[in-house]
Amino acid sequence: MTVPFPIRQECPPGACICDRDKLLEAPGGDIRILKLTRDEEKKLVARLENLSSLDDLRHMQDRMHALLGISLTVAPGPNEVRTVRGLQIEIANQPGLCNKTRQTIPAAIRRGLDRNPEIVFALLDSYDLLGGN
Repeated sequence: MTVPFPIRQECPPGACICDRDKLLEAPGGDIRILKLTRDEEKKLVARLENLSSLDDLRHMQDRMHALLGISLTVAPGPNEVRTVRGLQIEIANQPGLCNKTRQTIPAAIRRGLDRNPEIVFALLDSYDLLGGN
């Protein structure tokens, strides 16, 4: 299959289970995720590390879904949230999404939230966990 844009290089054999080749061979497969080359991933990580507000985080979630098909959820965990580690940051399983990327994106978001704790407070408040009346 030929694609009209540069795609991510193949992972070394045995290092990843992203099913990149199966995705390329499948007719009608959603290959948007393959647009995320290593350089583009670095840009995305830098952008996620510099989040400025909860609206900015939500905007990035929407953009990642629209452009790459990545479904990302950021929500309070089932237990008490004392630090950013108490948040659940999950990426839905998706063919073509590299394991490294699946770990890098949540880590970048955590770093961004560590730098800007107001976003965490706004997130918790949006779930009414701060008890604001």
